[in-house]
Amino acid sequence: MRTRTRNATQALVRGSVALLLAGTIPLLQSCDSATGRGSGSNAGTTSAGGATGAAGNVNGGSTVATGGIPQPGGSTSEPPSTGGTTTAPGGTTTAPPGGTTSDLGGTTAVTGGKTSPGGNTTVTGGKTSTGGVTSPGGVTTAGGNTTPTGGNTTIPSGTGHYQMENLDRGVVAVKVTGGVYVGWRMMGYEYTGTDSDTSYNLYKDGTLLKNVTDSTNYLDPAGATSSKYTVSAVLNGTEGAQSAAVTAWSQQYASIPLTPPAKGPNGGTYSASDGSPGDLDGDGKLDIVMKWDPSNAQDNSNSGTTDDVFIDGYTLAGKQLWRIDLGPNIRAGAHYTQMSVGDFDGDGKAEFACKTAPGTKDGTGAYLSTGPAASDDDSAVYRNGTGYILTGPEYLTVFAGDTGKELATVAYPVPRGVVTAWGDGYGNRVDRFNGGMAFVSDTGTGKTASGRPSIIQQRGYYTRLTMSAYNWRDGVLSKTWIFDSNDPANSKAAGQGDHAAMAADVDGDGAQEIITGPLTIGSDGTWHCSSGMGHGDAFDAAELVPGKGITVFSIHEGMGGMDAHNGDTCAFYFKTTEAGVDSNRGRADYVGAGDETSASCYCGSCNEHLALCADGTTTVTVSPGSNFVMYWDDDEWRESENGTSITKPSSGATLLNASGCASNNGTKSTPTLTADLLGDWREELVLRESTNTALRVYTTTTVTKRRIYTLMHDATYRAQVAFENASYNQPPHPGFQINPSMPAPPVPNIFIVK
Repeated sequence: MRTRTRNATQALVRGSVALLLAGTIPLLQSCDSATGRGSGSNAGTTSAGGATGAAGNVNGGSTVATGGIPQPGGSTSEPPSTGGTTTAPGGTTTAPPGGTTSDLGGTTAVTGGKTSPGGNTTVTGGKTSTGGVTSPGGVTTAGGNTTPTGGNTTIPSGTGHYQMENLDRGVVAVKVTGGVYVGWRMMGYEYTGTDSDTSYNLYKDGTLLKNVTDSTNYLDPAGATSSKYTVSAVLNGTEGAQSAAVTAWSQQYASIPLTPPAKGPNGGTYSASDGSPGDLDGDGKLDIVMKWDPSNAQDNSNSGTTDDVFIDGYTLAGKQLWRIDLGPNIRAGAHYTQMSVGDFDGDGKAEFACKTAPGTKDGTGAYLSTGPAASDDDSAVYRNGTGYILTGPEYLTVFAGDTGKELATVAYPVPRGVVTAWGDGYGNRVDRFNGGMAFVSDTGTGKTASGRPSIIQQRGYYTRLTMSAYNWRDGVLSKTWIFDSNDPANSKAAGQGDHAAMAADVDGDGAQEIITGPLTIGSDGTWHCSSGMGHGDAFDAAELVPGKGITVFSIHEGMGGMDAHNGDTCAFYFKTTEAGVDSNRGRADYVGAGDETSASCYCGSCNEHLALCADGTTTVTVSPGSNFVMYWDDDEWRESENGTSITKPSSGATLLNASGCASNNGTKSTPTLTADLLGDWREELVLRESTNTALRVYTTTTVTKRRIYTLMHDATYRAQVAFENASYNQPPHPGFQINPSMPAPPVPNIFIVK
C-alpha cells in the first residue's frame, strides 16, 4: 500500500482517472406506481398487509407497504418510559437464517506499514520520495508518485490533514433537448482559491470541444448519444491526461439492477431502503451499500416478529458485489441497523461496519468466526415472544468493501445490560441506534489525530445516551473512546439525543465533534456542550449563520418549538417553545431570496414555524420544507426533495418528478441516498423503483456557472453523507455556506489515499 498526501494549496495534479459509467449502466424502463414501506416515527408501525400508523410527517405524502392502509399524518407520541408493555402474535421463531449467498470473491487483508498523519506509507519493495510527477498517459517519473488504476492521475505529495477518497473525474453525459449535457468533478486538491489556476479541456470524439474556465459542466448543442466525451484538467497552463471516454445516457437516470431477497420465514417481503456511499473496490468510483428491509419491519415502540435484514454492496455500474444476511438476532426497523461506511484503514477501499449477532452471515455466505463470534451458537434465536431481542451476544463487525467478507468482530461497544435502565421495560429505548463515520481524535487530539475516519456507533438517546468511536487500522478493530451519559461528567447529556447524529469540526481544531441535536460531544469523546432542549426528531448542522462556524438547528419534541444554537458553545441564536406541541419535522438551509444574511429555519408543526436562523426574525418568506434538501438547479440556493420529487422552494415549481419510483421509511418519505456521486458539485438523487428491481441514480442536467470542488472532498459533507442513513434520515451539509452571497469556498485541507 502506498499513501500519497497533499495540502490543496501545494503542488498540482495532472489529469484524471476515468469513470467507466455512462453508456455501460443497464437502463430499466418505467415501472409500477410508487409504494413505500411502513417504518416510521415513535409509534408508527406496519405489518404485512396491515395498517401504517401515523409517523409524524406534517407534509402528508405517506406511502405504505402493499396492502397497507395509510393513516393521517401528524405527530404520534412515543410510549411512556415505564409500563406500557405490549405483546403481539407470533412468538419465538427458531427457523435458521435464510438466503444463502455464494462466495463472490476473495478476502482482502490489511497488513504491513503504518501511516503517520499526513505522511506517506511505503509498500514492500517500493521507495517514496518527494517531487515526482506523472506525464500525460500515466508514466511515473522518479519521485515516487504512483499512478492510480487507469493511468491518468498523479496525486502530488503533501501534508493535508483529512483523508479523502481518490475519486476519478466522474464524467457524466446525458442526452437532453438541445444537445448533450456533460458534467465532471473538480477535485479538492485542484482548487487553490484562485479561479484562473484551473480550467478543464472537454473533448468530443477525440477533438477539443471547449476549454471550460468558469464551471465544471457544459451543454454541447451538437451532441448525440453516440458522441464520446473526455475531460482533462489544465492546471497553471499544464494539461493533464484525459479521462476515459463516456457516452450519453438516453435519459436523466442510470439504473442499478436489484434482486430482492426471497420472502422471509415470517412472511416478510423486501423493499430496498437506505444507502451509504464509498469506494468499495478501490477503482475511484463511488459505490453504494444498501439495506433491505422486510415488510414486517417494526419501529422499536412496537412488538412483532421481523424477518432478517440484508445488506448489499453495488457498484454504480450495476454490479452486485456481495450480500450480507444479518440473521434472526438483529431486528428489522429504522432504528436498529446503522451503517458505517468509509475507508477506515486508508488502503483505498471502503469498509462497512454495523451491529451483528450470532446467525449473521458475511458476504461470502459464512457465519461470523472471529473474536467473540468464534465460539457462539449460530443456530440460537434470542427473539422473545413479543418479537424483541433483549438477550444474547451483540457484536460490532467490520466487513471488506469489495467482498463483504468478515474482517473483524468485537463485542458491541456498549452492551444492553439491564433493559429497564434505558427507560422502559419492553425493549424500546435500549435499541435506539445511530451510526456513521467521522474524523474524530484517534491517535491524537485535534490536528495531531491521524485524519483518518473512525467508525461511530450510538446507542440510546431518550434517557441514557452513549457514543462510541472505533478504529480499523492495520487489521485491528479497536476502541478509541466511549462517551456515556451515565458518567458523572456527562450527566447533562442524558436525554439530549435526536433520531440522527452528524459530525462537524465545531471548534476548528482539526478533528470533528459528534452532534446529536441538542448535544455536542467532543472529538475526543468528552463533554463539549448542550442546549438542554431535549429530544427532537430532526436537526441540521452547517454554517447556517455566515461567519459563525457550525450552527445547529433543532426542533423539540417535548418542549415544542425550535432553536438555532452555536455548535461549539451551544449558545442560542434564537429559541422558541410551545407547550403541548410535538414539533416533529423541520429543516434549515439557504433556499431563496431573503435569507442571504442567514439560512431559513423551518418547523413544520410549530405555530411560529419560519424564521431566520441568525436571530429568529420572521421576515423570511421562503421555506426549506420539512424533508430533504439538495443542490440541483443552476443557482446556489438549495432545492427541496420530498418523496420522489424535487421542487424549487421560491416558486414551488417541480424540477424533477421521478415517476415509477418510491420513497422509503413510510411517511418520512426519504430517498435511498442524496450525495455528490457524479459530475459537478451538485447532488445526485438515488431512489428505488417501486418494483424494488432497481435503484435509479438521477443527475442534474441544468448548466450552472457556479464552480465548486466536489463536495465529497469537504470533510464535513463527507462525514454527514455517511450519517445520512441513520434512523430518521437527515440530508448532509458542507462545512461552508453555499448561497449567491457566499465567499470563495475554503481550500480543503485533505490528503488522498490509494
